[in-house]
Parts: sequence; structure tokens; C-alpha cells
Amino acid sequence: MTRPPGALGLAARAVQLKVNRIIPEKVHAAITTAMQGMTRAILTGSDFATGAPLVQATLDERLERVRAAIDNWKKTAAAEGGIAGAGGFVLAAADFPLLMSFKIKLLFEIAAAFGHEGSELSERLYILHIFELAFSDAAHRAKVFEAMDGWDARTHPTDLAGFDWRAFQQQYRDHIDLAKLAQLLPIVGAPVGAIVNWRLVEKLGHTAVMAYRMRLEAQPTLA
Repeated sequence: MTRPPGALGLAARAVQLKVNRIIPEKVHAAITTAMQGMTRAILTGSDFATGAPLVQATLDERLERVRAAIDNWKKTAAAEGGIAGAGGFVLAAADFPLLMSFKIKLLFEIAAAFGHEGSELSERLYILHIFELAFSDAAHRAKVFEAMDGWDARTHPTDLAGFDWRAFQQQYRDHIDLAKLAQLLPIVGAPVGAIVNWRLVEKLGHTAVMAYRMRLEAQPTLA
């Protein structure tokens, strides 16, 4: 998480920054507002589909529940990505909010499996940070990781007003844009969409497991 970017990563990031500078500011602002509204809506509703936090469980029991959740959402995201990839631009555009909702719901389920209550604002902030860890460049990822270290001993804000939504949406968009553009290609769009969604959810799930194990080790009473 703290390893500096390599030459390839630096080159790719330089291209992305150049593209971002070309895009008009009002477009960035509009995307940020839309991303913030969509993510807030998902965060507000996701916990209704999540079971109660798992307490008094072993690490193996928690991981078994997590593996089942990751497997379920990988299959769901892959099926949805395949349909979207076969449906052209309109369905591919609809894939973005759907895939986002799948990922956030998975994070809520993993939080519950590790004994955390998703309705708490501090937990929702942690979920957003896990999302950033999985889908950010090396420099931003290191900053997020530092902010998450010793999470339960920190004082957290009482609202999401101070969260950097601009960085959140740009990092996520830059991370998935090339893969998602390939989803628009004829013939190969469906298999590409399925594979990309599968791997994105798998990566997020693995990142979340390690993030919650980090907290579990700091609070052995949850084990």
C-alpha cells in the first residue's frame, strides 16, 4: 500500500492527469456532484440488505462468510457486466451505477462479517476509504492507508461534508476507464464486461478483507 509507483505507473498517471486537465472544470464539477449523490444514496440504503454484525466468531468463521459474499457479488457483477457489454452504449452507461452499488453492498457485508455496524458514520467513512485503497494510484493510496491506520483509536467527523469527493471520483474513474471503454467494443464487449466486473469486485473484496483484518488485529476482543 505504501510502495511508490513504478515507471509504468507514473507514465500512466501522467497521461490521466493530462486528460483531466483537458476536460473543462464544469464537467469535473458535474461528475463530482453526480458521484457524490449516487454514492451517498448507496451508502444510505445498503445496510438494509445487510445482516446483523457477526459477533463472538472466529476469524475462520468470519472469512467463510466473507468468501461467500465475495463469490456472490462477483457472479452478480460478471453477469451484469456481460449483459451491459452486449447491449451497446446505453446499457454500458447503466453498468456504472449498478457496479458501484454491488461494490458498496459487498463492503457492507464484509464490515458486518467482521463485527462492525454499517449504520455508523465512521464505518461508512472506512468503507469509502477501502474503496479508495482498491481503486487509486500509488500516491493517493498511501495517503488513504495512513488515514486508516489505527482507525478505531481516532476521532472521526460527524458528517461526510469534509470527504474529498473530487479525488474519490477522479481516482475511481481513472482506475477503470480503459477497461470500461473496452466494454463498448462490438462482439468482445460482453466477455470483456463480465471479466472486468469479476476482477474489480474480486480486487475490492481482497482489499476489504485485509483492511478489516488490520482492525481485527488491533482489537482482539472482536475475534
